[in-house]
Amino acid sequence: MKKITVLFLAVVVLGGLFLIGAISETGAVDIQRGGTLRVTGQGLGRIDHPARYSWVKDSNWTRHIAEYLTFTDQNNVTHPWLLERWEGSEDLMTWTLHLHKGIKWNNGDDFTADDVVFTMKEWLDPEVGSSTLGLMAYLRPENIEKVDKYTVRLQLDSPQIAVPEHLYHYPNQIMNHRTFEGDFLKAPVGTGPFVLEEFVPGERAVLKRRTDPPYWRMGADGKPLPYLDKIIYVDLGEEASAHIAAIQGGLVDVLTEPDTVHFLALKDNPNLQVIGTPTAMTRVLRMRVDREPWDDNRVRMALKLCQNREKILKMAHYGEGLVGQDHHVAPIHPAYCEVETPAYDPERAKALLAEAGYPDGLTVDLHVATGWVDCVSYAEILKEDAAAAGFDIRIKTMPVAAYWDVWTEVDLGITPWTHRPLGTMVLGLAYIADEEGVPVPWNETRWVDDEFSALLKKAQGTLDVEERREIMGKLQRIQMERGSILIAYWRNVWSIAHKKVQNFIGHPTQYDLFREVWLKE
Repeated sequence: MKKITVLFLAVVVLGGLFLIGAISETGAVDIQRGGTLRVTGQGLGRIDHPARYSWVKDSNWTRHIAEYLTFTDQNNVTHPWLLERWEGSEDLMTWTLHLHKGIKWNNGDDFTADDVVFTMKEWLDPEVGSSTLGLMAYLRPENIEKVDKYTVRLQLDSPQIAVPEHLYHYPNQIMNHRTFEGDFLKAPVGTGPFVLEEFVPGERAVLKRRTDPPYWRMGADGKPLPYLDKIIYVDLGEEASAHIAAIQGGLVDVLTEPDTVHFLALKDNPNLQVIGTPTAMTRVLRMRVDREPWDDNRVRMALKLCQNREKILKMAHYGEGLVGQDHHVAPIHPAYCEVETPAYDPERAKALLAEAGYPDGLTVDLHVATGWVDCVSYAEILKEDAAAAGFDIRIKTMPVAAYWDVWTEVDLGITPWTHRPLGTMVLGLAYIADEEGVPVPWNETRWVDDEFSALLKKAQGTLDVEERREIMGKLQRIQMERGSILIAYWRNVWSIAHKKVQNFIGHPTQYDLFREVWLKE
């Protein structure tokens, strides 16, 4: 039995952090290798290009096969993964990525700079349609340079503090340039600890431990990871009751992306571990500003004023979180700026509607997916409280899959947005345009504001947190005063597993991190 304890030292690197591990002979670990981890899936649909993933669920099972250059852990700290280290220039315009040497793809190929250059150019290809095109708008494909076999240099168009965090954006899994032709299922080649054994869309995904060549990282017992023999994801649909019954009945060991309903049903179960994590995850009630009536800021502001935020948080998410203020920067973000929370004011909202040309009120359709229970509750509460202002909100429900088919197209909808470690990240993903003035792929509201965009670029190049906080405050107020979204609350999230699942951790983005999980039978 090997005795180890991992001592972590946090080191600041250009506004981010990475972890250096040191091992000392002080703690006992008795790891049991083998076994199958059974996980609830939800919407195990057909995938093709990982760069096009639009939600975490697609990346959660494939991340065991394909990996990332960096890794943001459960404490919101980013450190190297496939990278050995990164270096940023003093002006944050040049980033040098040093790759780990000796890594093998699961088909035996060497992992090299060619793979990184190829994959990053895929992210930035408009034909691929990746959200990373907006996230990394500061980088052009021709400015991704292979320096040598294990070094890549990025020359940016503008300063950027968050390159390491952007590299862990969930669609940014690294592909093998020799085998990948746009469909990961046709060539599931990755550097991760598992290989794909079987995938049946809508039913299951079966992953098995890779052995030849073995995975490149070692476990605490001195042997290659992973500890598990297999991971099986089973698609149980969208109904929370099916997931709850499955883990209560011992049919599965882990719930993927559990929600408030799962938490309330399972929080007192003595056989389970329920880990709560504060996050920047939220539900964005978004308005298409290129369509009437949402092209009028008075109408947008009127709807914002119809939110009784404490009530919405309490009733929709059982008080498990913090109130929001209609800007997409969360209190958990390092450079968050405190601003006053707007009050529920239906009388002022009614006056704004009249001023905008709707003295008799306004009827609107609000699109919501039934699989996100708190989204439906949010819609129902808003419908009730907005009636006093003259809004007649007709709630249009649909399955989750159907909502994702139209999430950028509907005039008014509620879209789940997951956690990101820095506030600047989601602002670049969702609220800017490209060089031609076209809203980036995930700008679902089509809102583009020149002052906002200029300030965001400045924030992205500001290393000092307090200086950046001042800029973030201006960005937050612009979204509050003339933006395109309502954010009533920020969500705590949970990770739920049977107690026999060891090394199980929660993550603010609800990523499944099973490479070091083992089962205590």
